[in-house]
Amino acid sequence: MTGPAPRTAVLISSGGMDSAVTAYDLADQGTALILLSFNYGQRQVKELAYAARTATRLGAAHHTVDLKSVGTLLTGSALTDTSVSVPDGHYSDTTMASTVVPNRNAIMLNIAAAVAISAKADAIGFGAHAGDHTIYPDCRPLFFDKVTQSIEAGNEGLLVPGFRVLAPFLHLTKADIARRGAELKVPFEETWSCYKGGELHCGVCGTCVERREAFTLAGVVDPTAYEALSGEVGR
Repeated sequence: MTGPAPRTAVLISSGGMDSAVTAYDLADQGTALILLSFNYGQRQVKELAYAARTATRLGAAHHTVDLKSVGTLLTGSALTDTSVSVPDGHYSDTTMASTVVPNRNAIMLNIAAAVAISAKADAIGFGAHAGDHTIYPDCRPLFFDKVTQSIEAGNEGLLVPGFRVLAPFLHLTKADIARRGAELKVPFEETWSCYKGGELHCGVCGTCVERREAFTLAGVVDPTAYEALSGEVGR
């Protein structure tokens, strides 16, 4: 992130590693946080409880926006349509395209911008990273640039001076995020990644594989219990 830390930021908080580390990173810089989560009928709805834990840990405000009625219209994604199976295997495989939720980040960021205007926050943010670029078009640098322009143009005269859209890990890897989270002492066991939403992380879906690899590459102990590893912690 370039420039001074924002005074107040509305941060999209899914309950996962990326958004949690983003929140801790901003809090470490003295930014007051408003965490914004979304219930869009996702299969892994339990992630919202983990987002609430992050807010509690950081003493941040936390709000959950109900978009379940929108989610019922977003068929064809494994995250919102139970007739579509969540794919297993490496995160970069083409099968992971079935986990795309159309226009999700644009919807969330535009709501975050509206909340920021009401709260007079000088930033909004999300935890997109370089590993997302292949699969998710709304996590790419081009999207980040365009959505920033759209929010600024659509809210001219309403945003506080110096308002910014933040994606501090946009050009970094998931391993970089794990490493930064370890530096900040993020309680990773209080984050949720698995798209299947079972009792434990499944350990084999794309996001679980990516999570496990990130900790390994970062040289950080993985505190996660995975079903595929018979309840063992980490690998």
